[in-house]
Amino acid sequence: MGRLDGKVAVVTGASRGIGKGIALALAADGATVYVTGRTASPGSHPLPGTVGETAAQCTQRGGQGIAVQCDHADHAQVARLFDQVRAEQGRLDILVNNAFVIPDDLLEPRGFWDKPLSNLEMIDVGVTSNFVAAWHAARLMVPQGSGLIVAISGYAAVTYTYGVLFGTSKTAVGRMTRDMAIELEPHGVAAVTLWQGLTLTERARDNLARVADKMTRSITGQKGSSVEHPGRVIAALACDPQIMRRSGGEFITAEIARDYGVTDDDGTWVESMRAQRGAPLWAPIAGDNT
Repeated sequence: MGRLDGKVAVVTGASRGIGKGIALALAADGATVYVTGRTASPGSHPLPGTVGETAAQCTQRGGQGIAVQCDHADHAQVARLFDQVRAEQGRLDILVNNAFVIPDDLLEPRGFWDKPLSNLEMIDVGVTSNFVAAWHAARLMVPQGSGLIVAISGYAAVTYTYGVLFGTSKTAVGRMTRDMAIELEPHGVAAVTLWQGLTLTERARDNLARVADKMTRSITGQKGSSVEHPGRVIAALACDPQIMRRSGGEFITAEIARDYGVTDDDGTWVESMRAQRGAPLWAPIAGDNT
């Protein structure tokens, strides 16, 4: 029996990367996981991974994976996703807002005025998409009087990283989630933000191999964590009977992992980069909605 048996999760942007790792970790604890993302056909993206492949691996890990091709920039597709969850499960326990668009020129050291306005897609799929998914999730969680919404952010929320829009997106996510927590608190639904450091995704490994010189030194100097580490932390949060005490807060994943005794795949503790890269802005609301 897994700790999350009977629980239903939606993990956005889970074809690959952090989202895939989170989906697998939740499934390994017994959850039914709706795996969303744009990539449904192998070879249609430069990096490996599809929603179907992730969902199949979730089922192999002991939970149930359900693949849903979904472009989180398309509100109608997102609405259909949550309609499907409602129809098939009748409940939702965990939403992980992970979907984000990475433009091809993210690592190029040019000013924002020399990059295209199309890079605003980081706001569309990274901030707006978080709100839309949480809006739908809350409509399932509030009536049942329970649930956990997790936003994935990082040190870019307080430290210049890659560019204006990247940092703006990460900062906005934390504030938005904190204010959601205030409105959700009376209904027993928690909302938290997790700060990831370097996570060894397919994209990160490729960047480190090819263009490490363009990456922030404080990032490349990290050992990095596996993609499943944050998922095991989220599973621990979802099982915490005192989760409402954390609601509204931003947490460095590596630090909260120690609270729950969560190590990485190799049994080591993931390093916090608080001293090198900065501290979260928002503490838990803890009943204070002023």
